[in-house]
Amino acid sequence: MNTQRWMSTQFFSFFLTWGIFLPYWSGWMIYTKGISVSEASLIMSCGLVARGLSTLFAFPYLLERVSSKALLQLSGIGTLVSILCYIPVDSFTGLLIVTIVLHLFYPTLMPALDSAASVLVQNKQLQHYGRSRQWGSIGFVSIGIVLTVFTGMMGDEVILWALLIGMIGFVALSFMNAPRILSEKPKTDLKQKVSLAQLFRIKNFGLVLIIVILLQAAHATYYNYGYVFLQDIHAPVYLIGLIINIAVIAEILFFATADKAFRKFSVGSLLLISALGSTVRWILVFVFPNVIVFSIAQTLHAFSFAMGHYAFMKYLIAHIPHAQIPKAQGIYSALALSWSTSVFTIIGGYLYEVQPQYAFLGMILCSVPAMIIAAMYQKLENKGKGNSLIQPKQA
Repeated sequence: MNTQRWMSTQFFSFFLTWGIFLPYWSGWMIYTKGISVSEASLIMSCGLVARGLSTLFAFPYLLERVSSKALLQLSGIGTLVSILCYIPVDSFTGLLIVTIVLHLFYPTLMPALDSAASVLVQNKQLQHYGRSRQWGSIGFVSIGIVLTVFTGMMGDEVILWALLIGMIGFVALSFMNAPRILSEKPKTDLKQKVSLAQLFRIKNFGLVLIIVILLQAAHATYYNYGYVFLQDIHAPVYLIGLIINIAVIAEILFFATADKAFRKFSVGSLLLISALGSTVRWILVFVFPNVIVFSIAQTLHAFSFAMGHYAFMKYLIAHIPHAQIPKAQGIYSALALSWSTSVFTIIGGYLYEVQPQYAFLGMILCSVPAMIIAAMYQKLENKGKGNSLIQPKQA
């Protein structure tokens, strides 16, 4: 199997499971375990805190000592065991404990895969990050469509079993032959301590990180309550999965074309467009709380999420040294994908119980500042055009 196909397969198999967990897990706990929205919010927020600790500390620590392939296997097996622990648990306390344990293993797979892709691109073994990453989006959307059919026929109980089967498949695939560079243990000279201070001394890293933290935090309400919100606005049960996956279809189209279509765009430009798209998305859902507008707003996921993530990866591949990639990915995953989302999950849960639309409007508290800071960063890029961090060659 060539490197491009291997990377695509890994993304596909992971996001197949993520397409079950991310949009459906809070709803699964609410409807099958009998907990409230606020309890689910607290459980998922605590899980995100655990996720941040794991990806910030455990992930880079392990990746400096074991191969990328071994880390994928270890995290996959830990995730599988954690999912099995949900079966006998019914209490709030039990669900909280199992969710925290799950988040110590499961979310580390995402930065592990992105780090593997970054290393392969830097070593010229992977030509197109976007082309492989789009297969993750295809996995996400395909399982959503299939799961909609099964939940309509068999109820929300099927969500757990779907996630369990998907993770068994991921663990099995993680034992496939991997590119040699990902199967090798890190060399001794790469085990030198890389402090956070060193990473933040890389020009504009801190500024870019702040922007993507805000961009990702703005998805907290959608990720945790989108499934519940669609039921509240009386979306047909058989269409909920399809509506959720409109966002991922838009994401697939973005990643399929990003390497060519946005090759000449600077990181600052991409981040600014992403923040604008995010702001428009949440305002639309607030002003027009109906199925049709929600479905239309889903297409903006290509900007609010996909473009922001792509911009960070573009910056990372161009400017972060190989030895510092795990640390950079860990910081991004902890701060952008975990802790900031955790805070706004709690805020979103509170607003949702006041009025569901308010939870979506509250997300512009992230997207608007992100837009302002991205505009400032774009000006910095333009001032340093001759010494551009983003495009070493003239457009």
